[in-house]
Amino acid sequence: MKFSTKAIHVGQAPDPTTGAVIPPIYATSTYAQASPGVHSGFDYSRTANPTRSALEECLASLENAPFGLAFASGVAATSAVLNLLSAGDHVVVGDDVYGGTFRLFDKVFRRYGIEFTWVDASRPELVEAALRPQTRLIWVETPTNPLLKLVDLEAISRVSKSAGVPFAVDNTFATPYFQNPLDWGADIVVHSTTKYIGGHSDVVGGAVLTHREDLYQTIKFHQNAVGGIPSPFDCWLTLRGLKTLAVRMRQHEASARRVAEMLTEHRAVDKVFYPGLPQHPGHAVAARQMRGFGGMVSFTLRGGFAAAQTVSQGVRLFTLAESLGGVESLMCHPVTMTHGSIPKDVREARGVVDGLLRLSVGIEDEEDLLTDLQNALDAVPMA
Repeated sequence: MKFSTKAIHVGQAPDPTTGAVIPPIYATSTYAQASPGVHSGFDYSRTANPTRSALEECLASLENAPFGLAFASGVAATSAVLNLLSAGDHVVVGDDVYGGTFRLFDKVFRRYGIEFTWVDASRPELVEAALRPQTRLIWVETPTNPLLKLVDLEAISRVSKSAGVPFAVDNTFATPYFQNPLDWGADIVVHSTTKYIGGHSDVVGGAVLTHREDLYQTIKFHQNAVGGIPSPFDCWLTLRGLKTLAVRMRQHEASARRVAEMLTEHRAVDKVFYPGLPQHPGHAVAARQMRGFGGMVSFTLRGGFAAAQTVSQGVRLFTLAESLGGVESLMCHPVTMTHGSIPKDVREARGVVDGLLRLSVGIEDEEDLLTDLQNALDAVPMA
């Protein structure tokens, strides 16, 4: 089956009891057992729930994975992967990641005796140089958040396999519609399903997909033992969003391309970060390993924070808000929002500066979005 067909049908056959075309929400905490230890595969909903199982099966199919697990948030999914580690272990991490990931690694897992080395993962040689005998995981995003760097998945896979270290990819920005990291040698894929997969800014969730049964069994154990699971209703909402992922992503990308091209020509804009632009340093990598360039665009303004304030207050269709991937267009100021947990000197060294804005380009009419941005940018005073 092709992508759109899988998104609509895998794990979502009509209900055998009633014939309902949409699988029901199994709002139950427990299940009747025929006799002690004998049941239909479901005994307690923290361990397994039919609505969650449907979501896990569908997500796994979209990432070409045999195994999938759903979580209450993207951070819960990330935490479950980090539970593969023990005190004294070491992780090599791409230096441009979601601020919540930085906070989780630096403020939580580091206290448990796990060490992290942050490198520019768009340069595979730096990932390789950072490996230690104690390294037990390589973690990257591609495209990265918020600077939209591209990581060569095949190259990092060669590094990870040579060292015998699992390789995890946060695929939230690309989505499985545009990129399948397991096909390029990754061992684990993580999503914040809150974003494009849910697609309607009305549900929070996360997922882990893998082709390795050993990793799946360990992460599944922690899914049950730690308990960071989504509710049946959240799973149902996410499945509903999945059904239109393909058509939404096509429009997100088409509009994002036009937005990026317009930004490159505006006098108030200093730099534009979008993998679909030929001048983007990672354009060739994106063109090779992705089937499209996505709906996220970041840019810096010549006037720094003051200019960012002017633009963010001047837009009418782009809502200033956290998150991304919904049908509506959002604007984010990473320094004060998604990446505020990263120390100022660290984030500025990585390029997350006061004048940086991140756009999640929605599926509104393209001309309306372009006009909205143009008007806000025109209001930026120029020296």
